[in-house]
Amino acid sequence: MELTAPAISIYIRIIAILSLALGLSDAARLLGVNLGAVSPLTAMGMTGFVYLAIFALARLFAAVGLWIKASWGAVLLAGATGVELLLYLTGSPDVDMTAVGFALRLVLLVSIIIIFVLTLRQRRAHAGD
Repeated sequence: MELTAPAISIYIRIIAILSLALGLSDAARLLGVNLGAVSPLTAMGMTGFVYLAIFALARLFAAVGLWIKASWGAVLLAGATGVELLLYLTGSPDVDMTAVGFALRLVLLVSIIIIFVLTLRQRRAHAGD
């Protein structure tokens, strides 16, 4: 996938910033920023902590990949967000998110799907030239 089209560039950068913000928010939860004296491991449990760490790192790396317009950034973001939403929707007790967090992750997933579709359309248009 080639993410170099000028029309898509700003859109990709906005998604990268959103992914970075969500990844940093998850990293803050891992550090127990709003938990006070309670350990994040105690509050989330070991499995929830590991899931959150994996998803936070994936989002942070995906943000970098999207910012430099590498195709692996979009794939990483779509994969991590899709798995996280799937775990949440199937009722996994280890994946906890608010309604706003769910909406943001859903927006990220839809945005990446839109990027894939736009890139495929661009490739088909250039193949016809």
